[in-house]
Amino acid sequence: MSITITPVANERMRHFLAGSPAAAGVRFGVKRTGCSGFAYVVDLADTVGDGDQMVEVDGLPLIINDSSVALVEGVVIDFQRQGLNASFVFHNPNATGACGCGESFTVS
Repeated sequence: MSITITPVANERMRHFLAGSPAAAGVRFGVKRTGCSGFAYVVDLADTVGDGDQMVEVDGLPLIINDSSVALVEGVVIDFQRQGLNASFVFHNPNATGACGCGESFTVS
C-alpha cells in the first residue's frame, strides 16, 4: 500500500486524533456518490473492523476498508487553505475523470 501524506495534511490529521484519544486512527477511503462515481472519506475511526486494513504513514495510523484499497493506491493527500476555506486535497493516479465541481471522481 503506497499512500503519501504531505506534512501539512499529517499535522491536520494528528490535530484531529489528539482531540479524540480513543480513536484507533484516521479512516481514509472512498464511497459511491456524486455525479462521477466516488468521493473521498476522511474521518476518525473508533475501531478497526474485519474488512479494514491498517497502515502507518509517517507515524499516522490510516484505516482503509478493503473495498477502497485499489482505488486509493498511490494517492497523495494534501491539506490546503484558500481564504476562509480549508480542505484535504487528493492527487489520485487512478482517477480518470472528475465531475465539474471536483467532489467526485471516476476510475477506468
